[in-house]
Amino acid sequence: MEFESYNERKAFDETKAGVKGLVDAHITELPSIFRLPQGTLSDKKPSVSASTIPVIDLADVDVSREGIVKKVKDAAETWGFFQVINHGVPLSVIEEIQGGVRRFHEQDLQVKKSYFTRDPTQSVVYNSNFDLYNPSSLCVNWRDTFVCCMAPDPPNPEEIPLACRDAMIEYSKHVMTLGGFLFELLSEALGLHSEMLKSMDCMKALNVLGHYYPPCPQPDLTFGTSQHSDSSFITILLQDQIGGLQILHKDSWVDVSPLPGALVINIGDYLQMITNDKFISVEHRVLANRAGPRISVAGFFSTNMLPSSTVYGPIKELLSEENPPKYKDFTLEEYNKGYFEKGLDGTSHLSRFKI
Repeated sequence: MEFESYNERKAFDETKAGVKGLVDAHITELPSIFRLPQGTLSDKKPSVSASTIPVIDLADVDVSREGIVKKVKDAAETWGFFQVINHGVPLSVIEEIQGGVRRFHEQDLQVKKSYFTRDPTQSVVYNSNFDLYNPSSLCVNWRDTFVCCMAPDPPNPEEIPLACRDAMIEYSKHVMTLGGFLFELLSEALGLHSEMLKSMDCMKALNVLGHYYPPCPQPDLTFGTSQHSDSSFITILLQDQIGGLQILHKDSWVDVSPLPGALVINIGDYLQMITNDKFISVEHRVLANRAGPRISVAGFFSTNMLPSSTVYGPIKELLSEENPPKYKDFTLEEYNKGYFEKGLDGTSHLSRFKI
């Protein structure tokens, strides 16, 4: 990283006010560290407007579990993303966590600063861009984030910011329940026993991220979140109605249009590896927008940077002579260390573990 760029990033970081601090200062032009290299932004419009990612109504599970499993299987194999409705998370809980995330980011700066850290092992972390100092990241993203590690060892309630404490505890309970149900459906979609993925500790750890994308004065010059795939088993995403999430499907960008009350589910890198590419972890990104703030809440079933000694590899029951393992064995700690060091540089970390 050039010395000048590093100094600019450091100066931005030391305000601890994040991107919201820039907006509050009424800037009209993007600082250079947020600007994408020229030529990298030619494809911001979705190339496939007619395509829509699958929407699965989980209420139908009582009518035909088999039918729902087939839909989950098709979506996980073809898209890596799907939206769920009638998922059991009450609308009041969804509205509360969206409000809580917004309250956290918009509260008094001195209070918010007390949660600021660059140590990803803390149970509550607030900062802007986890990969801020990464020399290979394309540009600093127009986004502030706080993270709560809600499982296996949740923080004491008083450690969770007051602005979103009750909402975070309540929403996380529902995400754990929904996650358990989704892992059953995904196990069955692989032709395995419904408890298989849970028995492999796929839902042992949950990190909940509260993203805040302020309105951007020059949205065509930067990203809300650069292209990446997730270091998780699955991610359960709640997005508001502003939009901007896009996924890469058959070499084209497709909008994940907000659906009121729905949750977006995507397959993460770990699940692609242990299913030996049967399920796909798809690259996605978030566009910056003049409207805002955009609020999203992402529940990652992932250990993040916590120590984790369990060794994972392609599930034996899925392998055969015709389908030999495509990935080396790995621990989540090893995978995440490389993922966080690499940052959101537009490349896949998965390929480094291919045999």
